[in-house]
Amino acid sequence: MSASHGLTTILAVAVAATLFVSYSYKQITLYLSRRKFANENGCKPLRNYYPLKDPVFGIDNIIANVKAAKKSRLLARSYGNFNKYGDTFGSKLFAQKIILTREPQNVKTILSLRFKDFGIGSRETALGPLLGQGIFTMDGAFWQHSRAMIRPNFARDQVADLEAFERHIQDLWKLIPRDGSTVDLQELFFRFTIDSATEFLFGESTDTLKETKSGGLDGARFATAFNDAQDACAMNTRLGPLRHFNSNPKGKEAMKFCHEFVGQFVDKAIQFREQLDLEKQDETEEKYVFLHQLAKDTMDKKRLQDELLNVLLAGRDTTASLLSNMWFMLAKQPEIFAKLRQEVEETLNGELPTYDVLRSMKYLKFCMNESLRLHPVVPGNSRMAMHDSVLPLGGGPDGQSPVFVSKGTLVVYSPYSMHRRQDFFGDDSEEFKPERWENLRPGWEYLPFNGGPRICLGQQYALTEAGYVTVRLCQEFKELQSRDDEPWMEKLTLTLCSKNGTLVGLTPVSG
Repeated sequence: MSASHGLTTILAVAVAATLFVSYSYKQITLYLSRRKFANENGCKPLRNYYPLKDPVFGIDNIIANVKAAKKSRLLARSYGNFNKYGDTFGSKLFAQKIILTREPQNVKTILSLRFKDFGIGSRETALGPLLGQGIFTMDGAFWQHSRAMIRPNFARDQVADLEAFERHIQDLWKLIPRDGSTVDLQELFFRFTIDSATEFLFGESTDTLKETKSGGLDGARFATAFNDAQDACAMNTRLGPLRHFNSNPKGKEAMKFCHEFVGQFVDKAIQFREQLDLEKQDETEEKYVFLHQLAKDTMDKKRLQDELLNVLLAGRDTTASLLSNMWFMLAKQPEIFAKLRQEVEETLNGELPTYDVLRSMKYLKFCMNESLRLHPVVPGNSRMAMHDSVLPLGGGPDGQSPVFVSKGTLVVYSPYSMHRRQDFFGDDSEEFKPERWENLRPGWEYLPFNGGPRICLGQQYALTEAGYVTVRLCQEFKELQSRDDEPWMEKLTLTLCSKNGTLVGLTPVSG
């Protein structure tokens, strides 16, 4: 061995040793600082962990989730795990640490009290192919700007404009059989909400409820593509890192069509903005158009497209899911439907509802609250720890001590399971019972529209639309019969609706 070669070997060993010592020092320092932080906050180890057959990667848990989803039992599996392993427990996915919780104080902590400690993590990776960079997929300054752009568009004046809803209601009536034969209301609700949402957002409706529409936009194809694209995103979320091995040509084609469809409206909005600039004016439009208002803030076509798709997802799917789930349960319990109709008749006496009247109707509100409790339209969510942090509950032998949450840990919270806790909602928590809301005044244990700084901006829009459609159906039809012998089953994409639809028979008040 030459002297130069020996020197090179010695230097290589020295460098490796230095790196090892440096890494070890950093890890020891990190361990000690975290231990001190945990001790100062009274943290104790998690009470329980989900037992993995594959303790290294946790692939068995992914496979179990995918299988449960195919059998429409993913939420039921999650609920069962909470009942078995406690309100807060740990798991892992590859190298990813996971804490699962249905503890209101923990949810309040990550969404509000320690909001800055937690972000939405890799949501852009799973949902970005469809939604791009928008209010639901981004964090930090980008998200703050998105929210600032969008918030004014959900002001009371826009939400309280019910004329558009009534126009689409008239199209809806033509598609509901008057002879009591079976109809799937869920399909019609999704068509109704995409028609109303696109009119509000784009200024032009997809008009999927119209029986005949000559020429024009291919709204029906867009509605189908939007569903297929969401299915693909939902599967990406469930697969985690394994999504890179999942080929989905149908989903990719659907996303491409969605982008092209929305893109044509973005182009029109840019032209609208350029015309305003050219004429140096800011005239108030005869008809409010969400996209035109956004275009006054930015002329970035990609930004406009992404924000539209983000808001469309919320504006269309959450309301349609709420309506579908609620009417499924109303059809199963005729006495509840009768009580709701009685309130509608006594309150309105045949008149069309106004925004203020809708808000005053207690039993209508109870029915919507109960549907959102039993079948929350966003039944699960998560946050990633951006810094070392603490959850107030879940540690120690009784699960009542704080838990240390290291940077990079994923905290998954389940409104679906939380809304079924008997200690909050009673022994009959798995039943649809609107009357329970007579005395309920829930806090963070009821989370239909998220909470904290990221609480849903379109909450009142969704409740107003769902309330209006429900009241009008009660005015138009006097009897409701379920045509589905099966119990409610989950269909979970990015929102939650009924697997078998909402199959009912309706008897009109007259005719």
